[in-house]
Amino acid sequence: MDFNLPADLVSYLDELDRFIAREIKPLEEADDNIRFFDHRREWARTDFENGGLPRHEWEALLRKAKNLADAAGHLRFAIPKRYGGKDGSNLWMAVIREHFASKGLGLHNDLQNEHSIVGNLPIVTMLDRYGTDDQKAMIDGSITGKFRITFGLTEPDHGSDATHMETKAVQATRDNVKGWIINGQKMWTTGMHVATHCALFARTSGNDGDARGITCFLVPAGSEGVKVEEYMWTFNMPTDHPRVSFTDVFVPEDALFGEVGRGLSLAQCFVHENRIRQAASSLGAAVYCINESVKYARERKPFGKALAENQAIQWPLVELATQAEMLRLLIRKTAWEMDQLTQAQVEHTLSDRVSMCNYWANRLCCEAADRAMQVHGGMGYSRHKPFEHIYRHHRRYRITEGSEEIQKRKVAGFLFGYMGAGKH
Repeated sequence: MDFNLPADLVSYLDELDRFIAREIKPLEEADDNIRFFDHRREWARTDFENGGLPRHEWEALLRKAKNLADAAGHLRFAIPKRYGGKDGSNLWMAVIREHFASKGLGLHNDLQNEHSIVGNLPIVTMLDRYGTDDQKAMIDGSITGKFRITFGLTEPDHGSDATHMETKAVQATRDNVKGWIINGQKMWTTGMHVATHCALFARTSGNDGDARGITCFLVPAGSEGVKVEEYMWTFNMPTDHPRVSFTDVFVPEDALFGEVGRGLSLAQCFVHENRIRQAASSLGAAVYCINESVKYARERKPFGKALAENQAIQWPLVELATQAEMLRLLIRKTAWEMDQLTQAQVEHTLSDRVSMCNYWANRLCCEAADRAMQVHGGMGYSRHKPFEHIYRHHRRYRITEGSEEIQKRKVAGFLFGYMGAGKH
């Protein structure tokens, strides 16, 4: 078994690095755009007078970087060639995302909002696999920014347990048009402030707790009865995570996204690819914190002796570096196996491994960022270093990304035999 990265992947990483140096870094350094990444980052990114939303200038800068990456052929790397992509694999994406995050904060890859010059585009995968022809026609626009499809799964009273959702959709006819009327609420509907549509999940049949009977709809964000109730301020601002109500929202039959009653398949399609790539990014951010700590420990000489000579400094970093090496192998092996399987096979045979990668990577990143703050002392605690930003972001992931406990629950289900192959 060859654990070395393929030569063409190594070559592509070099190409990406050259593109960043040639196109992205100059943009990051122009017009004081560095304010979005240095100690001013939270204030620069957040429009505190407008509900805590991302500032327009921040989002416009991200769009400009994406456009440059798209023109250079990088943004669509992971999607099918028929949509302008390169059929990039999960393995390659895992390696790329780790590589980017290990560089630290920058316009090439922002961990707070999943921005990257090599796009993580799970909505494209959903549209490709489950969309009608008209919905697939939205793919290009969803990449260029013409369309923004947000994800309406989580609810105020049900968190990670989507099967007990209270949002309901019932068939109805309005003005001689057949369709559905939807009522309910969603939480953490990220990006709703600029969304054109919401991929909204609602129960159409069955009982609370049933996996079957949940259906997905593409609901235009401007539909009558759709209302942003509040934006949830978080400990890593800005926020684009609102609570949204849907009151007697009517959508025609062509808003149906996927099969009636099989909506959770779309959710799983989104989640698995997103979480293995997020795990790789978390690993990369952890590696960045470890490397910066080692570098500083060699340079800093309090009381005339380098910190690096102190075993109280060495041993925790040794532990973290060891965990990072082991996690890297697990992430890459899992991503490679995902590339060999269908989505259904991933759900029933590999879902626990994705959860392992996800929760452990988020934990490792928090521990590495925390250690970096300690090693760097007072400056590590300040916002003049990126560690507090990395820590807050990945601590948030441990809480919100299906929550660490939910990921462990899935692993336990496979381990003890009540989930996995043959289980529904």
